[in-house]
Amino acid sequence: MATSTGNLAPSGVAASARLVPPVRAEYVAAALEPAAGRDVQRPLSIWSRLANVDGLRRLVILAALLAVWEVYARWLDNPLMFPTLTATVEALVDGLQHGALLERILASLKALSISYAIGIALAGALTALAVSTRIFTDVLATLTSMFNPLPAIALLPLALQWFGLGTPSLVFVIVHSVLWPVALNTHSGFLAVSETQRLAGQNYGLRGLRFVALILVPAAFPSILTGLKIGWAFAWRTLIAAELVFGVSSRSGGLGWFIFEMRNQLETASVFAGLLCVILIGLFVESVIFRSIEARTVRRWGMQRS
Repeated sequence: MATSTGNLAPSGVAASARLVPPVRAEYVAAALEPAAGRDVQRPLSIWSRLANVDGLRRLVILAALLAVWEVYARWLDNPLMFPTLTATVEALVDGLQHGALLERILASLKALSISYAIGIALAGALTALAVSTRIFTDVLATLTSMFNPLPAIALLPLALQWFGLGTPSLVFVIVHSVLWPVALNTHSGFLAVSETQRLAGQNYGLRGLRFVALILVPAAFPSILTGLKIGWAFAWRTLIAAELVFGVSSRSGGLGWFIFEMRNQLETASVFAGLLCVILIGLFVESVIFRSIEARTVRRWGMQRS
């Protein structure tokens, strides 16, 4: 036994020695010499600072497009087919001052606001029910699969038959165009909320609508905001298209009907003025309203890059 123990000891020591990592020599890096004659930090030039302004870059792009419009229209020299930017702006100013353009714009925005609010309310109710029970999840998924691919303009004949000629028909088709994209994006955002946030809300005793309002909505707000943008774009396009068809009631109509009337009267500059109003309103909503909401919510919360 003694001989056996004496033989095992050296091998055990050798094995433990092999497990010890080698000690490497220390390395000290030489200090970097200061950059002589060069600026370590240099202030940006005025052009670089202007280039970092998002709004200014967009204005430059818009000005370039307007310049191309003016040059091409003058080269074409056919006001009946393609009026110049100058003639379009003159028709726009005249329509706002002396014509019915401002009244038509207000009529369109009124119908759009009512329809958009109803669509958002219905989408919020459906989504809140969908995250509460499994049966309503299946109901929302089925309805979205059925009606989201259905163009709102295809419902115009039914709208005319059910509600007649006027604002209720407009509201019906616009609500259809808003409801499904907003509900789909909101529900997708709710499903993407992490389990940690859900458990944190449940630990605080949040249930039902309080859980949805205080946990799911803030966490899923980027998806909700995307749905609101898509719903707004669909609603605005559907409104103009519907007014081009039946947007007149009691000799009053919206912006789409103004474009249709000017086309019948061969006032092409006024037609372009109406189209320009559609574009400018869309730019204002997207660049001012939605960007302000983004800056005060998802960007401030660190949920979206600037």
